[in-house]
Amino acid sequence: MSDIDSLHILQTLLMAQESADAVVLATIIKARGSVPRHAGTKMLVYADGRFIGTIGGGELEARVLQAAQKCLTTNQPTILPYSLVDPQRGDPGVCGGEVEVYLEPYLPPATVFVIGCGHVGKQVAALSHWLGYRVVVYDDRSALVTAENIPDADVYLSGTFTEAVAANPLHRQTFVTMVTRNVAVDRKIIPHLVASPAPYIGIMGSRRRWSETRRQLLDDGLSQDQLERFHVPIGLELQAESPQEIALSILAEITQLRRSAAEAANVEE
Repeated sequence: MSDIDSLHILQTLLMAQESADAVVLATIIKARGSVPRHAGTKMLVYADGRFIGTIGGGELEARVLQAAQKCLTTNQPTILPYSLVDPQRGDPGVCGGEVEVYLEPYLPPATVFVIGCGHVGKQVAALSHWLGYRVVVYDDRSALVTAENIPDADVYLSGTFTEAVAANPLHRQTFVTMVTRNVAVDRKIIPHLVASPAPYIGIMGSRRRWSETRRQLLDDGLSQDQLERFHVPIGLELQAESPQEIALSILAEITQLRRSAAEAANVEE
């Protein structure tokens, strides 16, 4: 691989980070004998299966592409050793050499997207910040979306929710907490979240409130299957009462989800 090719892939990696795309950088770190590409060769793999560059094509590359998807789930770098000798014993080629490929995941920062800047939203933002998340806050009431009201946010958004998501797209590392003031607000926002890649969308409210919200959303054309993806009621059951306790239950559920997903991915490995 030429310096220009390597530079192009590294520049593309930086652009992926800026646009919050999850990618894996695959680099051949060891090559011995007859191999299709040599040490230093790079390939960038996206979560949707796209890739830039090549580490040699064929079965070897196919296996690396598959492993890269698992790498995005575990968020753990890994080294893949391959012998290219005998396909009958499972080798991905017959060149006769050996290679090691280093997979390095680059995920967008874990983000808590707080919808609703009232008492609970303020505490969710504070606890999320303390836990090390990037914190985005949104409310259609611009007077509440301020550093004075919520000092622990990284991004402040108002206006329509469509405009807010356009300014700060949701990704696979975004955990959405809807702690809004009423059913009418939820009814406007939820349809915009159904198809998002966010792994967690929690909605605050009593069972009675969700029952009414659900009824209206079904009337609006959403399906029962679409509504199943939401965590309602939000948070783990801690008998929480105060805004601080509710925030604790929400972040506990998000933490449980994240750690369970990583553990499951590691078990599959």
